[in-house]
Amino acid sequence: MCSKYNVYQIERCMPMKWKETIKSKPFDLPKKIKHETIIRLDEKADSSMVDCLVATLKDFARQGHLFKAFRIFSIIRGHALVSASPVFVVDSFSSLLLSCTNLKLLPQGKQLHAQVITWGLHKSHALVRKLVSYYTSFDFIDDARFIVADSNILDPLPWNIIISSYVSKGRYEEAIFTYKQMRRKGIIPDHFTYPSVLKACAEQSNLDFGREVHKSINASSSMNSDLFVQNALVSMYGKCGDLETARSIFDKILVKDEVSWNSIISAYSSRGIWGQAFELFEGMQKADMKLNIIIWNTVAGGCLRTGNFERALELICTMRISGNQLDPVAVIIGLGACSHICALKQGKEIHGLAIRSSSIDYNNVKNALITLYSRCGDLKHAYIVFRLVEGKTVITWNSIISGFAQWDRSEEASLLFRELFLTDIKPNHVTLAGILPLCARVANLQHGREFHGYIVKHEEFHGHLLLWNALIDMYSRSGRVLVARRLFDSLEERDTVTYTSIIGGYGIQGDGRVAVELFEEMIKSKIKPDHVAMVAILSACSHSGLVLQGKLLFEKMMSVYCVNPALEHFACMVDLYGRAGLLNKAKEILLNMPYDPTPEMWATLIGSCKVHGNTEIGEWAAEKLLEMKPKNSGYYVLIANMYAAAGCWSKLAKVRTFMRDLGVRKEPGCAWIDIGSGFSPFLVEDSSNEQADEIFVLLVGLSKHMKDIDCVACENPEALFALQKIPKELELQ
Repeated sequence: MCSKYNVYQIERCMPMKWKETIKSKPFDLPKKIKHETIIRLDEKADSSMVDCLVATLKDFARQGHLFKAFRIFSIIRGHALVSASPVFVVDSFSSLLLSCTNLKLLPQGKQLHAQVITWGLHKSHALVRKLVSYYTSFDFIDDARFIVADSNILDPLPWNIIISSYVSKGRYEEAIFTYKQMRRKGIIPDHFTYPSVLKACAEQSNLDFGREVHKSINASSSMNSDLFVQNALVSMYGKCGDLETARSIFDKILVKDEVSWNSIISAYSSRGIWGQAFELFEGMQKADMKLNIIIWNTVAGGCLRTGNFERALELICTMRISGNQLDPVAVIIGLGACSHICALKQGKEIHGLAIRSSSIDYNNVKNALITLYSRCGDLKHAYIVFRLVEGKTVITWNSIISGFAQWDRSEEASLLFRELFLTDIKPNHVTLAGILPLCARVANLQHGREFHGYIVKHEEFHGHLLLWNALIDMYSRSGRVLVARRLFDSLEERDTVTYTSIIGGYGIQGDGRVAVELFEEMIKSKIKPDHVAMVAILSACSHSGLVLQGKLLFEKMMSVYCVNPALEHFACMVDLYGRAGLLNKAKEILLNMPYDPTPEMWATLIGSCKVHGNTEIGEWAAEKLLEMKPKNSGYYVLIANMYAAAGCWSKLAKVRTFMRDLGVRKEPGCAWIDIGSGFSPFLVEDSSNEQADEIFVLLVGLSKHMKDIDCVACENPEALFALQKIPKELELQ
């Protein structure tokens, strides 16, 4: 073979007159070759020698020996036409351009292009293809389009390369323009053209032009059966939102492949139509199609979004068993599902998989781990993972702060929030919305007011209704209903959460009539109440003794507001009837509701029986509660107090024995008082405080004052307001 020889061995075999004509260096390309010169070449040149030289050049080019290839080209270019055909020059140019493309040699390729123009071969079909591939490999797509547009080539291949290159670079408008230019030149697209241009239409959501392309496809009978093209149509219509047409095309495909199924499932999932997506996924499994990691993640992610956390976790496990390695997306989905159902054991297993697969290197995975451990109450490991994150983002901070806030760890949450301020990361609305409810739960108004001031000072937070809802909820829970109402009235936009927060605030204060008025205002504003809003208004009616209003609202839940009564709604009705002394009604609710009563519901009924002196129903409820063997010592204390008030000493002793046998101990009551500089905890009969003697005197006075108000209220409600002011001698100095 000629390629086995080096350049100098080849030169020794060449005719002398050929050697005399070789005067230029390998990379010195002539400025101009006259047509007359080409004609005057010796027609008796050895054709076999030229064939050998071209073959050698191709081998050198293919092996990457560009210096040797260009030297051979220097020999060929002056003598190629001796064989009466320019095909040798074209072949040589093609090989060299291909090598420049593969080896990313930009200057040499441009020199060759100049020589192609000099030789008048710039419209050669073979060289146009090579030049288009060369320029698109350097992302000079516009230059490539100029070359192909200037040629008279009817082959769609170079046009396909250009359209595909534009699409891969996200230049969808240029891709569509090139397709139109191609059609104007009378070039017929093939099955490689349509998928690229359809993708450009999909990414631009250009459904109108996509339909024009579809008509062009229908005009070609061969394209109607081309699976590649039909899949592209399904994807285009799906991304543009025309799911009906996408499904129609999908159903007509006789032999579907994985891409067909993936395209239609992605179409439904992208629009949130998960029911159809899940059905199709099952159909894909039944068709024994190969499932890639993307479709697994899509469907598992859909289960996560729709609240089917067990199914999401099941899919992740099945994916793992089927031999697919979990990528970071799958790990995040699995951790998210575990965090929602507090499946800490499975979450730790996924954590281990993430370490082995290096998915742990992604911060999003670490953030998901922080959320998992936080929601499952394992704050120690959540904090360890948090400290391991090097490039912390606001999401990382939000995860750990909300984790501590969720478990009412106010001191740790506040310290982390202060630490966040010392970094270059600014808290966002999610950060504040996560910590504000904590201020309400622990009655930390001081911090709540500071956050309120921070929100007011920063305009970027003003448009987030979520924050204002959290502020209203904080002030409402902390007993500052008037402040909450001022915020409520200042809002131009309100939603269900806004109304629920303020209704709950008035309910806690026992001002149920205002709460009912606000609920009616919400209905008139065409804001639909949800199950939380119904709990808030029913609870408000319960605390204010509005039995008829509460009963009416409960009856309207299904028929008017389309809210299915849940366990907490029945609990509100038990409390409503119990507080009003309608104990048989409360008992009827417990017996007839479609749920098993909880210990809290039995305790509510027992408390009401104690207040209203109904020992019969109270004992019945106590037996039901004792059968459940709850661990909460407060329930046993409640039963014991009821028996003590009724003088049932033997039953009281039985309850205490029951507590001892179960190992239930009464934890001492604890309260926190905000004294301005921080919170001071107080335990029952705690005398460790330096001001204990003064505090106990004050507490005795307050207790007596409250009892006096209670007695007067029962005998003469109108006199209640006369005693509401605390005497000066009992005021805390």
